[in-house]
Amino acid sequence: MKTALQLACALALGCSVVLAHAQPSPVGLWKTIDDDGKTVKSLVRITENGGTITGIVEKILDPEAPSDERCTNCKDERKGKPILGMTIIRNITHSSSDQAIWDGGEILDPKNGKTYRAQLKPVDAGRLLDVRGYIGIPWIGRTQTWIRIE
Repeated sequence: MKTALQLACALALGCSVVLAHAQPSPVGLWKTIDDDGKTVKSLVRITENGGTITGIVEKILDPEAPSDERCTNCKDERKGKPILGMTIIRNITHSSSDQAIWDGGEILDPKNGKTYRAQLKPVDAGRLLDVRGYIGIPWIGRTQTWIRIE
């Protein structure tokens, strides 16, 4: 009986250690907040398929933006397409050098039509998502903090 109890305790301890080291995922529904840290812009659904992260604008929340707004400044196949339903995050994968970060892909700023390299980092136990867009190296860029709503 003592051995069974010891085994059960060891198993429970082992499971808690594994869960403590599990990293939160960026997959979910996020409320995007503008660079000012206050203005709510949209809802973006982030999904994972085959290890690749994609983010699609699911709802426009900015009262100043028309619901049928189009990406007039986009330079690629998204030019002239509605922002609602648009893929703005693509080709992001889990970083091989830092398990807390997803990177390697791009994020689109529909306002100016520019794409930037991107890093996603869940923080605050996955309740927040630091979304960093940059050109060249990550230190030169800007970060928005999005709020998980689902």
